[in-house]
Amino acid sequence: MSQTSTRERIRRDPLIRALPLLDLRWGSVATAILLGAGALGSALALAAVSAWLIARASQMPPVMHLSVAVVAVRAFGISRGVLRYLERLASHDLALRAMAEFRTRIYLLLAAGDTAALAPLRRGDLLARVGKDVDDVGDVVVRGLIPAGVALVLGLGAVGLVGAFLPAAALVLALCLIVSSVVVPWWTTSISARVAARDSAARTAMSESVLRIADHAPELRVAGHLEAEFAQLNHTDVALTSSTDDGARHLAWAAGINSLVVGVAVVGALILGIDALESGRLAAVELAVIVLTPLAAFEASGVLPAAAVQVSRSRQAAARIMALLDAAAAGGAALPSAGAVAVAVAVADTHTATDAAVATSTTSPLEAHDVTCAWPGHDPVLTGLDLRVAPGQIVALVGPSGVGKTTALATLAGLIPPAGGTVSRAVSSAVSGGGESTGTADGTAPAHRDVVLTTEDAHVFHTSVLENLRVARADVDPDQAADALARVGLSTWVAGLPDGLDTILGPSGATISGGERRRLLLARAWLSPARFILLDEPAEHLDAAAADVLLTDVLTAIAAQGRGVVMATHRLSGLGLADEVVRLEAVVASQAQMPARVAARGTHAYLLAHDPAYGSAVRRD
Repeated sequence: MSQTSTRERIRRDPLIRALPLLDLRWGSVATAILLGAGALGSALALAAVSAWLIARASQMPPVMHLSVAVVAVRAFGISRGVLRYLERLASHDLALRAMAEFRTRIYLLLAAGDTAALAPLRRGDLLARVGKDVDDVGDVVVRGLIPAGVALVLGLGAVGLVGAFLPAAALVLALCLIVSSVVVPWWTTSISARVAARDSAARTAMSESVLRIADHAPELRVAGHLEAEFAQLNHTDVALTSSTDDGARHLAWAAGINSLVVGVAVVGALILGIDALESGRLAAVELAVIVLTPLAAFEASGVLPAAAVQVSRSRQAAARIMALLDAAAAGGAALPSAGAVAVAVAVADTHTATDAAVATSTTSPLEAHDVTCAWPGHDPVLTGLDLRVAPGQIVALVGPSGVGKTTALATLAGLIPPAGGTVSRAVSSAVSGGGESTGTADGTAPAHRDVVLTTEDAHVFHTSVLENLRVARADVDPDQAADALARVGLSTWVAGLPDGLDTILGPSGATISGGERRRLLLARAWLSPARFILLDEPAEHLDAAAADVLLTDVLTAIAAQGRGVVMATHRLSGLGLADEVVRLEAVVASQAQMPARVAARGTHAYLLAHDPAYGSAVRRD
């Protein structure tokens, strides 16, 4: 029973579960370990041969008796540097490839799973998980696995070498190596686990503060909160510095203990060696070898406390990543093994490859039945939403800011689950595996597979214009990209770019205007193969005439393709093209803000004639 529970605990260890995602080439790991062991083995051999050479030279033998040792010293000195360089090349290439593969697989698994798992995460937390946490897990290769393997190989070699001269001294060395390689790292790990947790929390909080200040500095200054944000950032920096100092302090203690253990090994070898020398069991030159060899033998074990700290940090990072993947896994299934990971990645690839087939085979509408919209962990912002969007239809959600339009779109897209009611859409056989079935956003089937949402702050990547459009569909060619950009009115803009479609855009679209950004995002939505396109304020930052022309041309063309459109907007003048307009309004009762509700619905002309509030809003627009 105890063995079973131990195996189960190992199997559930987040770092063990994350290792298959790194797709490590174990042959390359072994090569890096052998190169590292060769480099330190050269240092060990250099110490042993040098000790023998110095001791033997003191006896003034013929020079020819020393020539082999002299050449060996030079050879080991050169090979140490060469092998260390090759080991660094091999280990870092392995780690960088593993981290790239890990990050790719995380994105694939998140895309294949329930994206509602991402909704509760703060932006800084999500960035930390797919950024620093992935790096920490990948670092376990270079700073954990390889140093441990090198220490094991070198320790066995050192004990064997000393044992060939004096077994008692080899026993002392073995005991000291166990203390240095096992006991000290275990002690360091037990303490550093708490430090690593504080460090991770501080880094996440710092990411959130930096992002808030970078993205919303003007608004925070106007509201008078900017100084408080800077104060919070300084407080987080102090906490991070304190955590780093605590980790360094424990490593310093570990280094001190290691130095003490090295001294014990050397003194022990000296005492036993002198006794063996006096009894005639050991030659004088051999005494130098068994005394000086331990100095090199501890070079590998000396880095193990830091390796243990890295393993602890990597385990905590893996726990956060695997918790995210478990939450996103379809049906709540965990991903405990390489086989499960391979299946999930294959599913993600299948979804990517079959998007176009889905777009041409699904004919059922996107429907919402008495839906309550709320972000996880927050109060509802909208209740009683009923909606039916058939392919080829355009539906507009209108209302003042804060009424819940964006939250409604996120719910319809399946990014967040409905707090009440159901969102349903038939899933094509290419995704569901056979026949038409009704997918609901309450978890019984993925309701967001055939829906794409372009939010008001959708990301523009620091890459080319073409690659930014390929976010929607990976196989977009330059001609298709140019056609999409022309459709949204950006052909002149592209023609004026220095490298055309290959022009690199700045981070977060910093090098383009707000209107150009909106048009680019609309072109990306146009290129998506999804059957239902959800747009959040698509005409923002455009003048009224340009906005009306853009929406009329693009949305009419999308609908003509047999695709449904749901658009959240505060602009009302150009909604004559919509098949239905749904007006949302906030509800105030007893001085308390209540969830918004559907106040009126119908065509643009009908609401103008029958809804005074809508008519008044149109005249103000």
